[in-house]
Amino acid sequence: MSARSHIVEALHRFPLARFEPASLCILKNYSFSTFTSDLSAGLTVGVVALPLAMAFAIASGMTPESGIYTAIIAGFLISLLGGCKVQIGGPAGAFIVIVYGIIAQYGVGNLLIATFFSGIFLFLMGLFKIGSFIRFIPVSIVIGFTNGIAVLIGLSQIKDFLGLNIAKMPADFFHQIETLAGAINTVNPYAVGLGLASLIIVFVWPRSWTIGGAPWRRWLARIPSTVVVLIVMTALVSLFNLPVETIGSKFGGIPQGLPKFEVPDISWGNVKQLLGPAITLALLGAIESLLCARVADAMTDERHDPNQELMGQGIANCIVPFFGGLPSTGTIARTVTNIKSGAVTPMAGMIHSLTLLVIILVAAPLAMNVPLCALSAILLFMAFNMGNWHEFVRLRQFTMSYKATLLVTFFLTVIFDLTVAVEIGLLTAALFFLYRMNTLTRVIPKTLPFDAPKQIEAWAMEGALFFGSVSKLEIVTDPKHISAPDAPDVVIFDFTDLLSIDNSALDIIESFQRNLVKHGKILIVVGASEHPLRQMRRLGLAQRLGKYMCPDMETALQLAREAIYKKEEPNPNPREEIRIVEHK
Repeated sequence: MSARSHIVEALHRFPLARFEPASLCILKNYSFSTFTSDLSAGLTVGVVALPLAMAFAIASGMTPESGIYTAIIAGFLISLLGGCKVQIGGPAGAFIVIVYGIIAQYGVGNLLIATFFSGIFLFLMGLFKIGSFIRFIPVSIVIGFTNGIAVLIGLSQIKDFLGLNIAKMPADFFHQIETLAGAINTVNPYAVGLGLASLIIVFVWPRSWTIGGAPWRRWLARIPSTVVVLIVMTALVSLFNLPVETIGSKFGGIPQGLPKFEVPDISWGNVKQLLGPAITLALLGAIESLLCARVADAMTDERHDPNQELMGQGIANCIVPFFGGLPSTGTIARTVTNIKSGAVTPMAGMIHSLTLLVIILVAAPLAMNVPLCALSAILLFMAFNMGNWHEFVRLRQFTMSYKATLLVTFFLTVIFDLTVAVEIGLLTAALFFLYRMNTLTRVIPKTLPFDAPKQIEAWAMEGALFFGSVSKLEIVTDPKHISAPDAPDVVIFDFTDLLSIDNSALDIIESFQRNLVKHGKILIVVGASEHPLRQMRRLGLAQRLGKYMCPDMETALQLAREAIYKKEEPNPNPREEIRIVEHK
């Protein structure tokens, strides 16, 4: 057989996910009315995405145009190639802390390389159908690291919100606190005033115009509050020449033109060091995008394809670095805006990207006077909405495992980093899960019929016998118990209520069975079905037991009696030999 045949056979044994983007729906029954809905939604979310893309890039330590380029390129590709019809992709707040840390440690060039490798990991996760397994990450871990990232985002924006004179913010939590405290005497009152005004507008704008039934009030309420902040604060800085830091004063403005294609300067010596950050970016991107897709499903009664979504995200993250872009994923705020604006198909997401492209080609010079304190206010608002703060209030209502996992993940995210937080969070959740499964597993004596010979002992197995609960078998399978003078000649294991068993437990049972045989005794297994039966057959224990694999207790007792009576003369009055194993 040729090597190609071997590859084909392996692919048939392990089928890969089909590459079937959700955008294919555009080719089927796409009408003008659908296009108008998508056009309206795409224009709206494109305008909403502009200030967020700039704010995310600046907060991550990049230039504002890198965020816009990411929203244009990644947003278009994710809508074109992803598995969700209405999801909007682009730079996300969840990446701010991770990206800032990577830039601080490795530099911008290596961030682009890490983003490229994260795209490869994302695509492979989708190709090998790992997208379906992301949902198994406990919600306590997701809430823990989401709240932790929200705290770090808020902390990182205090510098610009207060207008502090700090050349560069450090990446870690305690140094940030120390740096902010050391520069608190450099507060810029103009920046604080604009920042507070921006926060007030963001909070009250939609609510204030929905009071009353006038049509013009409802129209004003539809204008995104972030866009209002951008326009009003830029106008104030331009008209009154306020002494605050702006995009122009810090970055020299935004280039008016298309992004340039450039190959990152790859330092192969750093590639090994960048695999960890790349995996972090891929894991966070997968979780964020699939959580966002689930929110979209709930709002639209649709069902996304998680594996296709990861493949689309992967391709986008592989291409964006060549245009100086940031890591990208699905974004909940923009996706919700897209849905509420009437989006029907992925065309809305592609129109959102084209809208941003037109804005940067036509209106880029207008961004010169956008104050950074206004963008920081937008991010503070986003961080506030990003966190599930009510979960901290409700913690006393939850189990100890939920509390411990959430708090461990939260504090480790804030103090260390996301990778450590998720790893320790998963370990904590796994330990509590093992403990819980161990408490649900029972190995208890089984009461036998009054006429059963005293040489028979029976045990009922309930729940799941696995490496975390094998200690429950120690009393039953102790070798000293086999050779004791009063040891039974036949031991019956009732698997009727056993749901699962792993190799560790079966290895102990197999050793116990061999020891019984050495002493001329018998093990009978009753009621094994589904997973326990498959495991016993796979490891050969079922074949070794042969006829002693019984469907019910009645058959097992009959076999036990026959074995005992062959070994010794039967008692003429078996009813006198009654042995009931009491529950201890």
